[in-house]
Amino acid sequence: MNQDALVKIFDRYASALYKYAFRLCRDRVTADQIVGDVFAKLLDQLASGNGPTANLRSYLYESTYHRLVDEARYSQRRVSLEVTDWFQQGVDSSLLRLEDQILFEQILLSMRTELTDDQRHVIILRFLEEFSLRETAAIIGKKVDHVKVIQLRAIAALRKCLDARGRKKTVSSPRIRRVPKTLGA
Repeated sequence: MNQDALVKIFDRYASALYKYAFRLCRDRVTADQIVGDVFAKLLDQLASGNGPTANLRSYLYESTYHRLVDEARYSQRRVSLEVTDWFQQGVDSSLLRLEDQILFEQILLSMRTELTDDQRHVIILRFLEEFSLRETAAIIGKKVDHVKVIQLRAIAALRKCLDARGRKKTVSSPRIRRVPKTLGA
C-alpha cells in the first residue's frame, strides 16, 4: 500500500484502461466510471492482501472487462465492441494515402458487421492492445486454444469480406466497364 507505487500504477494504466473501456462501451462517462471502479477494487484487494500476484496489467484489463460485462447486464444493453471513433482519432488521416483510407474504412465496417462480439474483442485485445494469446485468454476467460480459433476465424472473416468487397468494386467500377468498349471499338 505504498502511496508512491499506487500513484505510479494509476499513472501508467489509467489512460490505457480508459481507452480500452471506451472502445468496448462507446460511452465516455461509463468508461470513466468503470476505470474508477477498477482502481477502487484494486485498492480494496491490496488492502485485504488479495491483490494480483502475477501480472498486474492482465489483472487490470480483466477487471475492466468484467466490470463492463456487469454494467452491460445491469443496464440491459448490449456492449458495443466497435473501435471506429478511437481508432480514427489515433490516426492522422493526412498521412494516409487515399487507398489506405478506403481500406481502413472497409476493415472497420467489416469488423462492425461481419465479426461476432468475441471475434471483435479478441481482435481489439490482440492487435490494438497488443496482448499475448495467454493474456487475451485470461482477460476474456477462455482457453488459449479457443482464443486462437476465435482469432483465426475473425481474420478469415475479415479477409473474405474484404476480398468480396474488392471484387465488387472491380466489377462495378465505371472505369473498368469503359475499357472493354474502348478496346472493342
